[in-house]
Amino acid sequence: MAIHNQVQLITYPDSLGGSLQTLNRVLDEYFCDIFKGGIHILPPFPSSGDRGFAPLTYFEIEPAFGSWEDIRAIGEKHDVLLDVMVNHISRQSAYFQDFLRQGRVSPYADLFLTLDKIWADGQPVQADIDKMFLRRPLPYSTFTIEETGEEEKVWTTFGKTDPSEQIDLDIHSDKVKRLLTDIFENFRNNNVKIVRLDAVGYIIKKLGTSCFFVEPEIYGFLDWIKELADSLDIELLPEVHSHYSIQYKLAEHGFWIYDFILPYRILDTLVNKNAEALKEYLTKRPAKQFTMLDCHDGIPVKPDLDGLIDTKEARKLVDTCLERGSNLSLIVSDEHKAEDGFDVHQIRCSYYSVLNSDDDAYLAARAIQFFAPGIPQVYYVGLLAGENDEEEVRRTGEGREINRHNFSIDEIEQALGKSVVRRLLALIRFRNEYGAFNGDFRVLESASNEVRLEWTKGDLRCTLHIDLSTNRTVIDYVDAEGTSVRFEV
Repeated sequence: MAIHNQVQLITYPDSLGGSLQTLNRVLDEYFCDIFKGGIHILPPFPSSGDRGFAPLTYFEIEPAFGSWEDIRAIGEKHDVLLDVMVNHISRQSAYFQDFLRQGRVSPYADLFLTLDKIWADGQPVQADIDKMFLRRPLPYSTFTIEETGEEEKVWTTFGKTDPSEQIDLDIHSDKVKRLLTDIFENFRNNNVKIVRLDAVGYIIKKLGTSCFFVEPEIYGFLDWIKELADSLDIELLPEVHSHYSIQYKLAEHGFWIYDFILPYRILDTLVNKNAEALKEYLTKRPAKQFTMLDCHDGIPVKPDLDGLIDTKEARKLVDTCLERGSNLSLIVSDEHKAEDGFDVHQIRCSYYSVLNSDDDAYLAARAIQFFAPGIPQVYYVGLLAGENDEEEVRRTGEGREINRHNFSIDEIEQALGKSVVRRLLALIRFRNEYGAFNGDFRVLESASNEVRLEWTKGDLRCTLHIDLSTNRTVIDYVDAEGTSVRFEV
């Protein structure tokens, strides 16, 4: 299939009205001409943690959200994007629960990475662990097998609990490949058109390396799963938070990638009223990307922008974000912090709030995103110009909840009455419908406090002009009759 070069929505299954059935109705009633690019539904499967990212199975939809029938119904009108956490599965999954009962004689034992698959004697070596890009203090969890009483140490890259809720899969195992094949075939049968490979950077564990995006081994897996996806007419989107050079390697291999650099670049441009770094970046980046400003995690900083930012300047920007109510996710491993100790992994906030709830600044940010080459994704909180949900952070103790507010139908209708949201919808319609966005892109010369970007295709031309001193955003374009038109965003 070909991905549509139009705007996509990112949402949890229950974030716009409480269920998949209501999501379908909300899309029909309020946004029927808005998300022509597709709908990324964050994991709707039964899950034991991490708001869906610790799935028990991919063959069922969490009953509280709805059913596969609801996914199919949304998929009849929109390209549906779902996640596969290729690195791990839930501790509560039937597969791992059977392993906990029976240990190595379980038919599912080979799905998992017991430590003897890493170290021959099964004993972890701290010197090896010190080299790894860690997401928790220790990359394994210890379990007791019920029937034998024996202890088993199993690799767990992620998870806030001990033992972890997210158990790593052994992607070298034929049983894992069979499981992934079954998952993809089930997706195809239920109208899923795009699959995001979540946490794919962590799948290869190799001693002496960071165990993150290990080359060339990772390409062997990516080639295998791309062949599987191609055979089912499914597009792939690998999700890799890493040094930008790794993203570019993925692009060279023909994969779609995420532009995890753009959200920070745009924020820096609007806060500091200087577009030089943004304009330089836009002239060099690969075009085959999905673009975003906000998501369910945060604005990426390290390692995505390593080598692209001055940490002293970054600290100032982070301090501004903190003053505006943001909170931070930090790097765990000392070895992967900056030399001066800078350790910000992500800035967690609503993008509207981090721009001081300034309508003009927010629309300028979206206009830059929509003009940057790629497939634009709009997170549901950003769609409704939602603000930081600090109450939910206090209630749950989870910093990411700041940007995960669930909207009732009443709240959606209230948001649709806001000028900033109506202006954003008009901008999305223009991005979806104007033909030049399938043509050629240029960054035009401009002063440091201006952004000027242009798309042309045949007789069609549209030019974005942003004055950063006022955040005034204007699009000049040529309509189908050849008339020059000015669109004040």
